[in-house]
Amino acid sequence: MLAQPTAALAVNVLDASSLLAAFGALGIAVVLFAETGLLIGFFLPGDSLLFTAGLLSRSGAHSGPHLDLTQVLAAAVTGALVGAQCGYVLGRRGGRALLTRSRNKRLHEGAARAEELLDRYGHARAIVLARFVPVVRTVLNPLAGALGVPPRTFAVWQTTGGLVWTAGLILAGYALGSVVPDVDRYLLPIVGLIVVLSLLPLALELLRSRRAAAAGATSPRADTD
Repeated sequence: MLAQPTAALAVNVLDASSLLAAFGALGIAVVLFAETGLLIGFFLPGDSLLFTAGLLSRSGAHSGPHLDLTQVLAAAVTGALVGAQCGYVLGRRGGRALLTRSRNKRLHEGAARAEELLDRYGHARAIVLARFVPVVRTVLNPLAGALGVPPRTFAVWQTTGGLVWTAGLILAGYALGSVVPDVDRYLLPIVGLIVVLSLLPLALELLRSRRAAAAGATSPRADTD
């Protein structure tokens, strides 16, 4: 009788396999809701969770729980879309106060990248692209609400981005598991690769920003020569 509470306490919220083993498809919905709707969820493993869930949805998986693909897709889409919309509403009501209360440096860096995306690409492209960048997809939704992005525009494009992001990663994991025999035996390195690839856009953006700042700092000196 005590085994289930003990197992629940032992869940590692940063590990996709642990979350799926403990909570199944329901855990996917909760994690994606927290990651995309609540600023406290920026550290959660959204990308690796979706890919791993797809991998474990195929028949014949040897490691981890076996998940139903339809349930996984439904849970992921629901969590991602409802979470993003909730974050937007919180942003409209609370404004930038939601961000200024946090002292987390990573969260503020994500907010800066999110605002830059909105300025550079416009509302539609930024909302879709943010889905694929960790931390940015957490802060862009409340930031869009705080900056006054029209509700209809946000709803249409967050739905588009959410569907592409969730279904794309889940079906990619499902397809890889169907094509490569016993691929789930190498689940840990595959998830590690997914995490690295998901962080790559943010790293490239940070590098580009630093280079632009360095170029801006040296340009006045060049003008005076």
